[in-house]
Amino acid sequence: MSNAQLEILANRAGLAVDWIDANGRPQKVTPAVLRSVLSGLGHPANTAQEIDASLLQLQEVQQTRHLPPLLTCDVGVGLDLAHYFEPQTPCEIHLEDGSRINLKLDDNAVLPGLVPVGYQHVSIDDQSFTLAVAPQRCYSVGDAVDSENPRAWGLSVQLYSLRRPGDGGFGDTQALEDLARVAGERGAEALAISPLHAMFSGDTQRYSPYSPSSRLFLNSLYAAPGAILGERALRTAIDATGLAAELKHLEALPLIDWPTAAEAKHRLLEALYEGFTHGEHPLHPDFSSFRHAGGEALENHCRFEAIQEARARRGESLDWREWPEQWRDPRSIALAHFAEENSSRIGYYAFCQWLIARSLERAQTAARSAGMGIGLIADLAVGADGGGSQAWSRQDELLASLTVGAPPDILNRSGQGWGISAFSPEGLVRNGFRAFIEMLRANFAHAGGLRIDHVMGLQRLWVIPNDAPPSDGAYLYYPVDDLLRLLTLESHRHQAIVLGEDLGTVPEGLREKLIARSILGMRVLLFEQDNTHFKSILDWPDNALATTSTHDLPTLNGWWHGRDIDWSARLNLVDAPGEIEWRQHREREREGLRRVLSEDPQNFREESHETDQVLDAAIRFLGHTRAPLVLLPMEDALGIEQQANLPGTTDTHPNWSRRLPGDSDALLDDPDAARRLELLACARLQAAERDQ
Repeated sequence: MSNAQLEILANRAGLAVDWIDANGRPQKVTPAVLRSVLSGLGHPANTAQEIDASLLQLQEVQQTRHLPPLLTCDVGVGLDLAHYFEPQTPCEIHLEDGSRINLKLDDNAVLPGLVPVGYQHVSIDDQSFTLAVAPQRCYSVGDAVDSENPRAWGLSVQLYSLRRPGDGGFGDTQALEDLARVAGERGAEALAISPLHAMFSGDTQRYSPYSPSSRLFLNSLYAAPGAILGERALRTAIDATGLAAELKHLEALPLIDWPTAAEAKHRLLEALYEGFTHGEHPLHPDFSSFRHAGGEALENHCRFEAIQEARARRGESLDWREWPEQWRDPRSIALAHFAEENSSRIGYYAFCQWLIARSLERAQTAARSAGMGIGLIADLAVGADGGGSQAWSRQDELLASLTVGAPPDILNRSGQGWGISAFSPEGLVRNGFRAFIEMLRANFAHAGGLRIDHVMGLQRLWVIPNDAPPSDGAYLYYPVDDLLRLLTLESHRHQAIVLGEDLGTVPEGLREKLIARSILGMRVLLFEQDNTHFKSILDWPDNALATTSTHDLPTLNGWWHGRDIDWSARLNLVDAPGEIEWRQHREREREGLRRVLSEDPQNFREESHETDQVLDAAIRFLGHTRAPLVLLPMEDALGIEQQANLPGTTDTHPNWSRRLPGDSDALLDDPDAARRLELLACARLQAAERDQ
């Protein structure tokens, strides 16, 4: 079998046969791995005959003169249509506002750049397509806070970690509302939150917010039903279920007991639905309107939840790839029969989605009403579980046979497998980028900003066949310019900023593309160093947000005291010599950080605890950078030691289960937090005045 033909097929399918690792060394994907990944992409390559057939199929698709359903371009820039039409062909363009433009392709068959921003319908020669015309850049922090030289600040928080009386054991949107109000009153322009994607109602053991069932819908556990249906309805439901004592017990736990708390919340939501469906509730019309607007996508998600619930009761697999054949197709007759027979359960899951959507909407309204120019910043996970709702309902657009991760690197010699599936580049193009656009709209819906986790995924992702080790993967490339144009257009339409988490190995040229689109990168204090030599304030860029830490890193206090090293040693994630070397290096890092913080004469003047001095100095330092936006994690505002998530662990570290000390409406009254927010606000003001 010819490896040359195999590599040609891989290249045409968007795979990188040759790539450069994190150490700058050239690598090559083995033929065996290529065959396996190609199979996951839908291009069999196990024999010479299969390779030829797959090549022919790809060639036919790539050479066809049939128009794809959607093309993208930048406003003011012509669109080359020479592959599809002859020069001087007349075009009729129906604009979103109902008006019409008549144009001709020029002598090179280029559509002139006269089409305005938006999704416009183009008809040429009895063929038609949607033209997504993107503005030059995304809605920016400067647009949001009405400043040409923004020096805004905000907080970031793990939503589940918030507390309020009656929350049932984990944070919800009512606690988020409370925090948004007090943060806005103190001058915060933004409040970034952990992902709220829909999880698996039938499996309460799964609660990592970055491994969702669907990025099109929300996690209904975070809904605050009392805020929507009224406290009286909530008390009635609690009484009917007899949950009062259990909810109180769950609230008092030091860590979230996710399975028990989720089960209790589901019981409560079911009782609320029972009460809602009996009698004429004044919100019935709003619920009906929500279901109608949600259309097929919402209906499919609710059917999926109902099927999983039925299978969970019988102890059967929840993964749709292991369901009976007739249930694997969302449009099958068997599914229609199931929906008829289970309309009440499907209605219940729609009710849950309505509650969380209205709850989140309230939280964003509260943030903006408190004076925030941006408000909530939602978090978009890299992918969704291949056995989940989104992969089931969009089978032609998600790669359920491949998982996403990272190749072996300096920090992780085995590589990483994240257990989630990504979009199919070919499927996206074939379906007019429908799944990508609907996902953006779902996440922009109730937010003033969107953080895109692992933004490098817009250009390429490390994909791994299911059940293979992370090292047996390959980089899959995406139509990055199309995706960036669609992202820019949706940011513009929703008047929401975009942040790209660009930590790690960034493909060449991507940062420049993000900067050109006003998509802010991320700069983390702990990483802004060259072998213990930390960057000075003026060396920080003005095209990235600044933050002390992230959910996957130690808190600043924890880093200073080596708590991440303690955990790694306790869990045998590092050997004894490695631990000693790590602690010695951390001591040099501490000295390096203190040295750069000491450049500001305002720092280390107060007589106080060393850790408090370092945290205060670090926060003031970030405030003085040129970053348009500084996001301070609540853990660092409060000086907490333990981190939210320890990558590489599942049940040995309490990931996604830690709660903040105190109710959300009083958190910022903590003397340390109040002082640090004042330091940050003052530093931001001084930075704006300095850089004018």
